[in-house]
Amino acid sequence: MTTRRDVVIIGGGHNGLAAAAYLARAGLDVEVLERLDTVGGAAVSAQAFAGIDARLSRYSYLVSLLPQRIIDDLGLSIRLAPRRYSSYTPVPGGDGGLLVDNHDQAATDASFAGIGAAHDADAWRTFYDGTTRLARALFPTVTDPLLTRSEARAAVGDDALWDALIEQPVGRTIASTFASDLVRGVAYTDALIGTFASNDDESLSANRCFLYHVIGGGTGDWNVPVGGMGAVTAELARAARLAGATLTTGAEVTALDGDRVVTYRVGDIEHRVAADRVLVNASPRELNRLLAAGDAGGVSSASRVAEPAAEGAQVKVNLLLKRLPRLKDARIAPEAAFGGTFHINELFTQLQAGYDAAAAGRIPDPIPAEIYCHSLTDPTILGPELQAAGAQTLTVFALHTPDRLLTADNNDRMRGELQAAVLASLNSVLAEPIESLLMTDADGAACVETKTTRDLEEALRLPGGNIFHGDLAWPWLDDDHATVASTPAERWGVATGVDGVYLCGSGARRGGAVSAIGGHNAAMAVLDERSGA
Repeated sequence: MTTRRDVVIIGGGHNGLAAAAYLARAGLDVEVLERLDTVGGAAVSAQAFAGIDARLSRYSYLVSLLPQRIIDDLGLSIRLAPRRYSSYTPVPGGDGGLLVDNHDQAATDASFAGIGAAHDADAWRTFYDGTTRLARALFPTVTDPLLTRSEARAAVGDDALWDALIEQPVGRTIASTFASDLVRGVAYTDALIGTFASNDDESLSANRCFLYHVIGGGTGDWNVPVGGMGAVTAELARAARLAGATLTTGAEVTALDGDRVVTYRVGDIEHRVAADRVLVNASPRELNRLLAAGDAGGVSSASRVAEPAAEGAQVKVNLLLKRLPRLKDARIAPEAAFGGTFHINELFTQLQAGYDAAAAGRIPDPIPAEIYCHSLTDPTILGPELQAAGAQTLTVFALHTPDRLLTADNNDRMRGELQAAVLASLNSVLAEPIESLLMTDADGAACVETKTTRDLEEALRLPGGNIFHGDLAWPWLDDDHATVASTPAERWGVATGVDGVYLCGSGARRGGAVSAIGGHNAAMAVLDERSGA
């Protein structure tokens, strides 16, 4: 027996929930099919350590790209807490470091001078004034139909800025802007989160990554979701349910055919549901797998969805500590150093050396990484006893650990080696070993959890562990493709080439990160089609 819906959404991650809320509020009969037992996908909180009252943002951890427009439209009760400090970066092998204080320009200038980079302080402000102008011009467009490249350039209104950050490798721009190896590295890391690229990346994949990291909210600020990432997902799920959407968990989708009939299993029972529109909150690779399984329904191989290159390049390590560690730089309070993004071994030269090592098949030594302490800004993710005891969480995101280093056979061993490399890199800038501060769980195990790219692919079906479902695209249409954007799905950047089937997740143009933009834009495409727009 085949049931019928107006819209079926494959995947209950945050984008799928956002799309469901918008479409159900418009009066459509919507069902979300989620393979796991809970919705949220990568935007979830979890009790990662047995018997420990701490709910960590297990995969995604900070929010920048979620537009206020979506929060307001859906009536979401979400609080995003700003961080006073932008970043702290210890000088490798030394006892000093660069502390960028968002609230104290004089202190920041003194910190630049303290690492011998006084002249870079003015360059820093000028550079980030430029990214802010870019953000103010481009971020409001991400919840509208796509601009053309020429329109986006005109919106920015500064050809020199456009050329520096869009047309030439951003690493080249950074190298010509700053003199300090350390300052260059701090600036370039935004081009590498989730992207494997050299410092002089001619493909401009680093530029696209950098752009998405600096335009969020029209400011580029990355904020802490109060209550953890699961609080964001819970609000989106609430909005979808209140609007009347059906959220079905434990539903393993096995096929999608050309008549938009979705086959899925709940337990041992197979179900089929037909829909006028199918939104896919999964990667293009996963969509192609479902289309191949549904070939009997008439989807030809020529209709397969284009798959961007998809290789993740990160390892994530979650830690629960008895307290924050002491730094080699005794002049900096740990609460300040870990109050923003803590960069370790991310000199510009170290980033290039790390890329070269990984490209040659080796784990970088030292491994470049950055750290976030959620609990300093938002202690609510810890139970009362942990808060009273001074416990803190650390999330380490290590760069230049591409999926090519791992296989199904070596993943367990490599997970251990990568974790050891991350802890060693962290220890190189601390006054005490991080291992001595790890709490132990109810089973007596150290509270440390490591996720490789293979772990992400297995748990969340992210292709190659790529957190964006594939290489990011520019958030506009090329001028020579603008005339091709003749349908709402193409104008909103969610088309797949398969009739009535749209991407609504990170694989959509302007997808990636916890933004709900992909879900919003797919929903708008459906509503435009129904209205004949």
